Amino acid sequence: MISHPVNYANRNFRSENVTEIIEIRWHGRGGQGAKTVAEFLALVALHEGKFSQGFPEYGPERSGAPIKGYTRISSGPIKMHSAVYNPDIVLVLDPSLLESVNVCEGLKEGGTVIINTTRSGDELRKQFPFLERKKLWTLNADRISTDEIGRAMPNMPLLGALVKATEVVGLESVTGDIRKEFSRKFAPRILEGNIRSVERAYQETVTS
Repeated sequence: MISHPVNYANRNFRSENVTEIIEIRWHGRGGQGAKTVAEFLALVALHEGKFSQGFPEYGPERSGAPIKGYTRISSGPIKMHSAVYNPDIVLVLDPSLLESVNVCEGLKEGGTVIINTTRSGDELRKQFPFLERKKLWTLNADRISTDEIGRAMPNMPLLGALVKATEVVGLESVTGDIRKEFSRKFAPRILEGNIRSVERAYQETVTS
């Protein structure tokens, strides 16, 4: 099942060059916030003056079930409405998925992979051949979110890691939109904890 994409189009954005679309695929499990972060990133991109999409794909809606989220960010209107089959960037919220899913399937040459893990990139490459010759970034997103909001919720730390690795949107745009979009949903402690999670992830994400 593919959810209908949430399309964002900034009508004040002027695209005078060839349209470039960055495609992002999020791999997680139900309850880890993959859907939320895929759609939120699209909204951040909109506020930066870009065109974007954010939507999930999932099977049974239960906690722990595998789920994919998709984000597209573009310099011009986005006409495609399918799942992301050939991403530029892949993010893995749950490292246990590496055991059963080739998260790099369809990844474009020179693509980037960002993984929530306690292990080094070199260790991961030795165990999972599909990670070889990829731009690999790692962070302990579970620890960061547990420290900052009191439970393992890796989606916002992974967003901070994405900004560090790719600069697809700006860090200040992300933290500002967290305050703007989630102030009514979260208590101040959780809101600020999510912002610290993004900022810590930006600092602690490493590549190898």
